Parts: sequence; structure tokens; C-alpha cells
Amino acid sequence: MRRKDKEIRDAKDIEKIIRESLVCRIGMCDGEMPYIVPVCFGYKDKVIYFHSAKEGKKIEVLKENNRVCFEFETNVELLTSENPCKWSMRYKSVIGFGRAYFVEDEEEKKQALEIILRNYSASDGSYNFERMGKILVVKIVIDSMTGKQSGFGG
Repeated sequence: MRRKDKEIRDAKDIEKIIRESLVCRIGMCDGEMPYIVPVCFGYKDKVIYFHSAKEGKKIEVLKENNRVCFEFETNVELLTSENPCKWSMRYKSVIGFGRAYFVEDEEEKKQALEIILRNYSASDGSYNFERMGKILVVKIVIDSMTGKQSGFGG
């Protein structure tokens, strides 16, 4: 990272950003073209989970190349001043790399869906898993990630 003064080094702080984020953006490589999608997600033990329909562009791209990058952000705020050239952004973000795998095992799939649900609500697990056959769960095993912040003093 070029700006070491903006780097977040503490793993707990990085995980806090992930847990506070509402959306995860997944970057993929579609042949020679980049492709990015926002997803609802769950996170546990250095693994990101998201669900999807069994068909679609992101699934086709991941079948061809499972290497991905991902991005999370929180605390985003535009910082203005009288001189627009001095405007800035306040944010905390995480960017990382990993590999995406399709979850085949039904028990692992159920656990992954519970992790996703808990990210957005206080789930008690009392929802209908009968639809599991209609959805695909993807897990991203994280190889590396870094945190960055701006506008928080320092």
C-alpha cells in the first residue's frame, strides 16, 4: 500500500469493516474484461459467502476463472470545503483476493445461508430450507486482504 499512514493493520479492525458493510463487491475476470457485481454476503473465519441463482453471468465467469477480488466499505462521507479542489472522502475499506468455490454439500450450504442471514438479521434459523435446491451458494476463501481509511485523523 502506497499510503502507509492510511493503512489499517489490525485484523480485528479489518473484520469490523467487513461486518459493518452492507454490500460486498466481487470483481472477476470475464476473458479480457473485468466484471464486478454487488452481493449480499456473510463472513466467517476468513471466508465470504454469497448466494445466487444457479445461472447467470457471474456464475459462468466463475466457472471459467475462480480467482476474484472483493471490496467492502463503510463510514463513507463526502468532505467538502469552499474550494472543490480540496474536497475529499471519509471512508474505511477492505480490498482482498481469493478463490471462489461452489458449495455442493447440503449441510455446508445450510450453514453458509445461516451466516449470510445473520449478517443482516438476528436469525433463529427458523426459515424454510426447502428452496435450497433452487439457489447456489458461493464461498470465497480469502488469500489476502488489506484495510484502508481516510478522513479519520491520525
